[in-house]
Amino acid sequence: MVSLQEQFLKAGLVDKTKVKLANQDKSKQKKVERRTGTQSVDEVRLAAQEVQRKNAERARELNAQRDAAATQKAIIAQIAQMVQQNRQGKGNGDIAYNFTHGSKIERIYVSAAVQAHLVAGRLVIVCLAGVFELVPRVIADKIAERDAALVVRVNKASAEVDADDPYAAFQIPDDLMW
Repeated sequence: MVSLQEQFLKAGLVDKTKVKLANQDKSKQKKVERRTGTQSVDEVRLAAQEVQRKNAERARELNAQRDAAATQKAIIAQIAQMVQQNRQGKGNGDIAYNFTHGSKIERIYVSAAVQAHLVAGRLVIVCLAGVFELVPRVIADKIAERDAALVVRVNKASAEVDADDPYAAFQIPDDLMW
């Protein structure tokens, strides 16, 4: 491989005397370094190494951000696929079922059988892209593992009654409209 000095000579950018002087200065510097036992600091090389280190660090950060975005996109695709494959029908839609989503009260119309499943906790309401879907509880648990914010409403079947509850004797009807 041809050295850089030879390439400059062939291109006519430098002449032989300048190359010879540069080589002499370089050899003198090495000789002084050997005598004194110290090494000269090459600021240009250090600056280049620092720039290279910063570029490598920035590239790692960008790769980490890109990987995180790809992972999040894959999780959203998995959730969408689970909802699409396992969503349940709402029935004829003659009964209004009210639930809270964030700070708002939302309403979906379901059949009596679907309402019974919602109240019992067998079906769960999931909000995906602004649309409320009904999925089985097992699927909702898998969705909650990936992103708990998408699961809107989970009714827990409460078989236990607190002994200190003064209202334990009073049953709340399942078809109570509010």
